[in-house]
Amino acid sequence: MHILILGGTGFIGSAVMRRLAGDGHAVTGLARTVAQARARWPQGRWIAADLAELQTAESWQPHLDGFEIVVNCAGALQDGLADDLAASQQNAMVALYEAAKTSGIRRIVQISARVDGGGADLPFLATKRRADTALAESGLSFVILRPALVVGRNAFGGTALLRALAAFPFVQPLIHAESPVETVDVEDVAAAVALAVEGAIPAGSDLELAAPERLTLAATLALHRRWLGLAPAPTVVVPAILGRAVTALADLAGRLGWQSPLRSTAMTVMEGGVTRRNDGEPAPFAMRTLAETLAAQPAGVQDLWFARLYLLKAPVIVTLSLFWLLSGLVPLADVERAASHLLPLLPPAAATAATLLSCLLDVTLGICVLLRPLARRALLGMLAVTALYLAAASVVEPALWLDPLGPLVKVLPSILLTLTSLAILDNR
Repeated sequence: MHILILGGTGFIGSAVMRRLAGDGHAVTGLARTVAQARARWPQGRWIAADLAELQTAESWQPHLDGFEIVVNCAGALQDGLADDLAASQQNAMVALYEAAKTSGIRRIVQISARVDGGGADLPFLATKRRADTALAESGLSFVILRPALVVGRNAFGGTALLRALAAFPFVQPLIHAESPVETVDVEDVAAAVALAVEGAIPAGSDLELAAPERLTLAATLALHRRWLGLAPAPTVVVPAILGRAVTALADLAGRLGWQSPLRSTAMTVMEGGVTRRNDGEPAPFAMRTLAETLAAQPAGVQDLWFARLYLLKAPVIVTLSLFWLLSGLVPLADVERAASHLLPLLPPAAATAATLLSCLLDVTLGICVLLRPLARRALLGMLAVTALYLAAASVVEPALWLDPLGPLVKVLPSILLTLTSLAILDNR
């Protein structure tokens, strides 16, 4: 069958694409950016489109031509610079259902979540609930799957955070350490989608997917820590006031386009636990436990590197931002003195103008690196500008390389920090 997978580049979506392609289906992934996906999986087909811009049935029609099944694996945790939950998780889905009625779509498989637990009124779950209700009332053939906490070989969002906390040195810092957690292997989610696509799961089914065990969040982290090959560590409960400060900063980062799993939505959901409803429909087959999932794919050194670097990304980006902001703002306290370094090359007026221009450039780069859509270009700009500054300083005042305070030598670590940021910038 010809299948369109929304969110095909995501953690769940990519697993679903691999499974359905392996089953012999012709799969096409739809996502906002697909350049890396095309490079990684050139045999697949891809459509670049933003769900937030597909708000009418007419806008969906060109993307649905030739498809028989739509699998919705797309989703976002919280509104931010790059995400509009009402537009992408609710309005776009309602428009899709309208378009599907006249496009030959035989079934829609929706990856949703438990929408009546902790944080049910938050936009994340409220928009999913409205989309699920609209699908159930649309008259279309559908299956809704509600996975618990999804784990797998790769990591994104909550899974990435679990690994990062598990790799924390000496202790395991936790908020809501005793919250109940149920997990499901991402490959089991893909297998359930395959059954829904093939019709083995009846139309109208609304299934929760989770392994037959319930752990505490602390126990879940302990299993991940053992998987990473680290010695057990005591759990340290993070004070509530510190937890609120962390989520406030994560929410701010979200507004700037950074999709942190520490945002308030995730913390609210986790406070109530990630579990199935007691009266929910059972899963179509026995799901693998977390221990079985981890044991099936032993961790390598790259997993440990990822886990240890994950929580360092934000401090590294902020440090670079402050470095460039201060380098642009400090000279403004005494522009004449700062401009004097350029007098061997430029007349006074031009030296002052060049100094002010460099200050503006530094401040601009320091701000832009905080905006996720601009971060990569800002980091590349930092490398280019640093090379220009070092070259100019070497011509104007080469003695600065031997200065006891090392004003030029100290720039070299900032270059390595910038390169490190580029290396760990991608989330998936």
